[in-house]
Amino acid sequence: MSKTMTNTKTIDSRRMGEMDEGRLLIGLALPIMLSMLVQALYNIVDSIYVARVSENCLSALSLAFPAQNIMIGLGTGTGVGVSTLISRALGRRDAEAANRVAGNAVFLAACCWAVMALFGLFGAEAFIRSQTDIADIRIHADAYLRIVCIGSLFMYMQMCMEKLLQSTGFTRLSMWTQMFGAVTNIILDPFFIFGWCGLPAMGTAGAAIATVIGQSAGMTLGFILHRSYNREIRFVKADLAPDPRIIKQVYRIGFPSVVMMVVGSATNYMMNRILIGFTPTAIAVFGSYFRIQSFFFMPVFGLTSGMIPIIGYNYGARKKERIYRTFRYGVLFASCFMLLGFLLFQLMPQMLLGIFSPSENMLAIGVPALRRISFSFLFAGFCIVAGSACQALDRSVASLAVSVLRQLVALVPAAWLLSRTGDVNMVWWAFPIAEIISLIASAFCLPPHGGGSGCRGRRRITITPEDP
Repeated sequence: MSKTMTNTKTIDSRRMGEMDEGRLLIGLALPIMLSMLVQALYNIVDSIYVARVSENCLSALSLAFPAQNIMIGLGTGTGVGVSTLISRALGRRDAEAANRVAGNAVFLAACCWAVMALFGLFGAEAFIRSQTDIADIRIHADAYLRIVCIGSLFMYMQMCMEKLLQSTGFTRLSMWTQMFGAVTNIILDPFFIFGWCGLPAMGTAGAAIATVIGQSAGMTLGFILHRSYNREIRFVKADLAPDPRIIKQVYRIGFPSVVMMVVGSATNYMMNRILIGFTPTAIAVFGSYFRIQSFFFMPVFGLTSGMIPIIGYNYGARKKERIYRTFRYGVLFASCFMLLGFLLFQLMPQMLLGIFSPSENMLAIGVPALRRISFSFLFAGFCIVAGSACQALDRSVASLAVSVLRQLVALVPAAWLLSRTGDVNMVWWAFPIAEIISLIASAFCLPPHGGGSGCRGRRRITITPEDP
């Protein structure tokens, strides 16, 4: 393996073990963060257009979100495992193992699609009906959810190509893949939602169709870029055969991410049930909040996507000090980004909600909601980075435990208890309460230097990879 695989300016994977950690993290993460911002943009554009149809359509997207989040979680968790295993294999200079993992990643993407397509065909209607009896909202939500689930093959394959590029340091190419899909979606949205150029106006179903087409565009570009530039991973047909050992390793690392997304979906589902007891407008506010906050949370997730290959590479290369320094830079950058989000939510909540054409009732509920929820931002940066570092270092159980504690043990019960006051504005305090609990638990379970083997363990990281 040569040090310069191409003449491009992309980062060679070996530099993950040599370059200054702060500069390396910025270099790897910034393209992913920018692409995540574009992803957030097209998510919010969907909602902006749909809100112009009706407030019920906006509420419908919020009711579909928990299931859609599980769909994304399957891909994200698989991607975390794949990215980590490939980075470790490259750190050990084991190209054969990296190719086997890449081939199995494609197989797993197809399996994830099969699961979600079956849910879209046979479970979507019951899922929506369990949250509301309002027929108009049910119709819009069911149409959206069915289409994105059945068409999720393109999303999973796009995510697979992105992880293969990110694992070898080609984060800029990964960025272009995500941006191309997102821009395609944004352009197509009004054509399918409002019926431009003679197309039928399809509302939320149109938003779903535009999303699927955008994902297919991103998948196509990702495959082309991978084949053209990613010289370090060249899997062949034989590598596509499922390898139980590799699959076990992928989900041993990535399963906590899947579970965390499932837990997040369950939390959103239960929050929807709590809020609709006040008014459907509270559901619209909740959904609007999630789309606005994605401009701050998704770049932080992009930051951790850049951090995981660095930690994984140095884990495989047995360079512990680089792992520690990368973690500290991650916490610093994430906290600064979340502080910016906190200030914007505090200073201009009306402007942020204004993009959704809100009614007076929606503003009355939404302005205090954004201000109160945003206090959680002050603690979230550390929690996100700590969880990702645990996953990259095979400390996934601690990360999973903290996520379950934050959402199911803290957030939902706190929201339910506060809802008993009869004031919907009190419910929003559940978010900062849960994040404070998460911060304490993260600090407790992540020992000094980011290592150890459990809550408050004092041992340093013991590097004994068991990868294929």
